[in-house]
Amino acid sequence: MASFDPAIHPVRRALCFGAHPDDLDFGAAGTVAAWTAAGAEVHYCIMTDGDAGGFAKEDHAGMAALRHAEQRQAALTVGVEHVHFLGERDGYLEPSHEVMRRVVALIREVRPDVVLAMHPERNWDRIQSSHPDHLACGEAVVRAVYPAAENPFAYPELEAQGLPAYKLPWLWLYAGPRERENHWVDVTATFGRKMEALRHHLTQHPDVAKMEAFVEAKARDRAAAGGMAGDRLAESFHVVAVNPPEAIAGF
Repeated sequence: MASFDPAIHPVRRALCFGAHPDDLDFGAAGTVAAWTAAGAEVHYCIMTDGDAGGFAKEDHAGMAALRHAEQRQAALTVGVEHVHFLGERDGYLEPSHEVMRRVVALIREVRPDVVLAMHPERNWDRIQSSHPDHLACGEAVVRAVYPAAENPFAYPELEAQGLPAYKLPWLWLYAGPRERENHWVDVTATFGRKMEALRHHLTQHPDVAKMEAFVEAKARDRAAAGGMAGDRLAESFHVVAVNPPEAIAGF
């Protein structure tokens, strides 16, 4: 199977999915910042409103609006101007056909080089990374990518709306089991912007210093796992070639 080489496969447009506001900032904001700095157009799609997050009960009624605002600011920090919200209820996300249809519509509209999403497989080493909404996000996106996005007979109303079938080249998955990781991105140069993006999610961090230490330690660990020499920081992904050159129709 083809492996991803940025020199051969430049990312000019990407569509990135997270289950909640802040998921993409934890998992991929350093990579996204590098893409936008190189001129790529990046879209975020947040599937739930994050309305079950936060710690202060007195603010809970307005949590969804707060988290939308936090995510928009975090996205701008790494150069992302397009943020889509599906509006699903936090904790109730399912890979339903309604969710999948909306994902397919967005993929066909944006027509990205890369779709980036949460991993549909549970990470038993750190169960917190496998919130049920995270798994549902990954499953919905994977099902949407193949075969629905590229099948003109899947959700035929989308074709009628001017959203023709689209064959995605690459699928990048984050927050999955370590044994699935096969691609590491050096984010040393953009790590400051990643951390700045995370700081915008004030409702989610009762101990900012502890959060920052955790994120930096994980980035150092990922760099070591990716074989990077020196004091480097990295993000890791399970990269899947959806439609490599050797693919034939339906296989």
